[in-house]
Amino acid sequence: MSEIQIRDDREAGRLEAVGEGEVVGHIEYFVLESPARALVPVHTIVEPAHEGKGIAGSLARELYALAEREGVPVAPLCPYVVKWAERHPDEAPEAAPELLRAAKEWLVAHPGRF
Repeated sequence: MSEIQIRDDREAGRLEAVGEGEVVGHIEYFVLESPARALVPVHTIVEPAHEGKGIAGSLARELYALAEREGVPVAPLCPYVVKWAERHPDEAPEAAPELLRAAKEWLVAHPGRF
């Protein structure tokens, strides 16, 4: 496989890993607006034929880099991103408890979104 490119499709709420013209993995997320703006990853998916190649980790790393460039925190609800952040505390600052609580409440209030 050729090099993986990562692109942000903000409108669709997807950070996508693209290789050879096809999406081989993605993180689904939403942008929390209150009590503060934050990126909230909900699901990380890598196509089975591309598992074990570090794609999920690259997506998580880019999500945190994107948040840093935008000056906002990440409030992870996705189990993979939570574990990745625990393993990379230097790249993944911990989210404030009130942001995590608000993100969970947003998700409950929008049941058909994810």
